[in-house]
Amino acid sequence: MNKMPSYLDHLINADHEAIQRLHQEKQAWINQPKKGFLRYRTPMEAVQQVRAEQLDLSGDVIRIGSREEVSEQEYKQLLHLLRTFIPWRKGPFSIFDIDIDAEWQSNRKWDRMVPQLPDLRGKVIADIGSNNGYYMFRMAASSPKLVLGFEPYIHHYFTFSALNGFAGLDNLAVDLLGIEHLPLFPECFDVIFCMGILYHRPSPIDALRDLLTALKPGGCLLLESQAIGGEESMALFPEKTYAKVPGTWFVPTASCMVNWLARTGFTDINCFCSHPMSSREQRKTDWMEFESYQDFIDSNNSELTVEGYPAPWRVFIKAHKKR
Repeated sequence: MNKMPSYLDHLINADHEAIQRLHQEKQAWINQPKKGFLRYRTPMEAVQQVRAEQLDLSGDVIRIGSREEVSEQEYKQLLHLLRTFIPWRKGPFSIFDIDIDAEWQSNRKWDRMVPQLPDLRGKVIADIGSNNGYYMFRMAASSPKLVLGFEPYIHHYFTFSALNGFAGLDNLAVDLLGIEHLPLFPECFDVIFCMGILYHRPSPIDALRDLLTALKPGGCLLLESQAIGGEESMALFPEKTYAKVPGTWFVPTASCMVNWLARTGFTDINCFCSHPMSSREQRKTDWMEFESYQDFIDSNNSELTVEGYPAPWRVFIKAHKKR
């Protein structure tokens, strides 16, 4: 068999054989000369030699490279590549001084988590549903040993691959994995970030059990999820869609989510932030031209979705695995 993905060097307890086999299957799949893959791969290959000299991960904007580092031709090729990755869901980024205003102002979510972050220095971290890697780059500013992104969608996988190709951070890696693959990583991670994922799982309890399994004893989970307001421990189960999204299953209140975590076996559970969503944080931009938050909400009543359900909140919870 071919060489294992290098991130496995830091994951002693992982099922190396199964992960290697899965990794190879995924790589063979995306290396096929199909239009959907070539759409991203071809423009990436045109700038594969480009490496950023300047890198700033300390602020709201992830800054990789500057305009003076590339030629006019390379700049045009970079712009073409970055436009190919539309829609940009997470951000903001500045790539060789090309400013990308993503749909989500992800820096706001990060700022809410910062006071609750454990020490990330030297830690082995998983980012479940890592998207284009915005949060991974923010984590990288704290010098973790490894951040492994679980990202099953090729659009986001290729976007991160291009960005980190420019940034050259060897402690960041993404594989075409989903939350359902966590059982292959027993007691592997010091910290797991799971943001914007739980309500897309038909069995949130099974998902939480998998997260618990993948944490090392004493490990920390940072969970962020869509929710509904209210004090009662209950969850909405939409008939077909919620805020126009068909892949939404259970949308809990904050107290319901805390109960899920407790009954799953997590300890030291702290719901440290909850707030209603708004178009100030999620909106259309030149880099995300499709429907966004304002299109999902009843135009006559901002407290309801277009389907008539309670409008979404976001909830942030920190929890631990027993030592």
